[in-house]
Formats: sequence, structure tokens, C-alpha cells
Amino acid sequence: MKREYLVSAALVAVILGLLVWQDVGPWSDPPEPWPVVRNDGVAIGVTTLSLARNSFSAWPRHALEEVNRFEQDARLHADIVMWFADWERGTFDPDQARAVAERGSVPEISWEPWDSRSEPREPQPEYALARIIEGRHDAYVRRFAEAVRAYGGPVRLRFAQEMNGRAYPWAQGAPGEFARAWRHVHGLFTAVGATNVTWIWSPVAGTIRSDQYPGDAYVDVVGLSGFNGGTELFSRRWRSFAEAFGPPLDALRALAPDKPVALTEIASAEQGGSKAEWTTGMFAEVKRRPYIRAVVWFNLRKETDWRIESSPEAQAAFAAGAATVTRAGR
Repeated sequence: MKREYLVSAALVAVILGLLVWQDVGPWSDPPEPWPVVRNDGVAIGVTTLSLARNSFSAWPRHALEEVNRFEQDARLHADIVMWFADWERGTFDPDQARAVAERGSVPEISWEPWDSRSEPREPQPEYALARIIEGRHDAYVRRFAEAVRAYGGPVRLRFAQEMNGRAYPWAQGAPGEFARAWRHVHGLFTAVGATNVTWIWSPVAGTIRSDQYPGDAYVDVVGLSGFNGGTELFSRRWRSFAEAFGPPLDALRALAPDKPVALTEIASAEQGGSKAEWTTGMFAEVKRRPYIRAVVWFNLRKETDWRIESSPEAQAAFAAGAATVTRAGR
């Protein structure tokens, strides 16, 4: 009888253990996050579907279940949790920031001066750089800055990312105009005493324009974003991380040699090559470049499945590569 009880108990434990690893519904209790591993080296961050949709629908606390699952699959703690907020609807929500801080992560906001309901590359005169410089949005910026100051904890602000691309209204200004708009917004934060912000200047992989750089006094971290779309998206050509990101990383280092660098929004598709090998190569390059201090993975399905879980091989490569630059590598 005792032996039968032990066998039954063991079977129940196995079943419960398997259930923990299944996807859970949006209103169920979140799974326990992977045991926190404080990284000795590069900070690993993530954005997920609910966090990326924040401009349309503010994410609630249970949305962090998605981050928990990423941690389980990456076998590490997410040091940075990043979400998006546009200027049309996006306010600073201290409850969101606290929910991230309480789990031992730092909140990062990709703060976008536009109405994100519009199509990329569609002109939005209301959010032109000249209007930002003229102060047309000062009241909104001050409210946002005052809310950040009142929150008091550290906030990473990735303002007007990918300014050297073509997708966004803030990428359409005259030479030097973006830098002036950045300094104007930065000055409003300084004026209200919102000194708990880490300012992240983040172009997209490609040509780095020095005229868009606001200056060392206005930037804390220089970032780089970009995606390997493989043979399905964008250039429709498979490129290794070193091939696609090496030259712009060199350019960033030359432009701001004293600033830490972050890969602020990055992922790879599966089509056209080995995503596992691409990811392994990314972490090898990160390890080779000790000035890279953070990697934020775009862990969602959008144009394709960018998640680390898109295949068992990709997931294993991410977990193994991350370990080389965090607790084991630096």
C-alpha cells in the first residue's frame, strides 16, 4: 500500500511538473520565473507581444507571464523588460514600472513621438521634429517627465529609436534637426528634475549619421537595433550577425567611444539559414566586444516568428550563448 502511494504521488508530481511548462491563459496564475541569476556581465532583456502592443493596449501585470516564460526558456533572469509607448496615447504608468522593478528587472520604454496607429512612412506633420523643437509638445513631455520623477526608480528611455531609418516621422528631418529635438526633450526632463532616466540613443543597423547624435552630455547609452529577416523579409538575404551588425557597431564605437553599447531590439528569422548558428554568432561577437553591455531580444511573432522558442535549436543556442556573456563569460 505504501509503495502504491509513493508511485501515485510521484506520477502526480510528474504531471504537475509538465503542466508548469505549458502555456497558461491570460488570467491564470503566472508560473514561477526561472531562479534569478544576477548577471556578472552583459544584461539580457526582452520585449514580448503584450509589451510591444502597449501603444494600443496598456499591458497589465499578468502580461509579465510572457517574460517569465522567456526566462524559463532562456535559463536566466531578464535584467531589462522593455515596452513601447507613443506620444498620442502613451503616458508613464508607475504601476507598470513597479511591476517590473518588483520582479528584479529594470523598466525600459521605447518612447515614440508619433501616433503608432498610422502606417510606417506615413507623414505625421503634428509630430514633425520642427514642432518638437518649437515646443508644441512640451506640456505632454513635462507630464511624462514629472511622472517618471515621481516614480523615482531607474527608468531606461529609448527615445525616438531608428532615427537613421525611413519608417518613422522623426527620421524625416533636416540634418541636425533630430539632435536638436533630442536636446530639447532632454532639457525638459532636466528642468523638472527627472534625473532617474538613462537616455538610450538607438539607430538601426545601417549608416550611422553623426549629425543625429545629440552629444555625449545628452546620451548615456548608444544602442543598435535590427533584425536578420533571412530570405523572407527585408533584404531577403541571409546575413550573419557579424556581417550585418559589425560595421555599424564599429561606427557607433568611433562616434561615442566612451559610451556603453546595447543591442536594443534584435532578433532573427528562421528562413534561409540556421537561426541557432546566427544566435551563437551574435553572442560570440558580443563577447568579442566588451563595450556591449546589454542585449534586448524581440521575443514575439510579428512579420515572422522572432522568438527564441521558434525552434528547439534556436532556444538552446540562445540559452547557451547568453550563459557565455553573463554568469560564466565576463
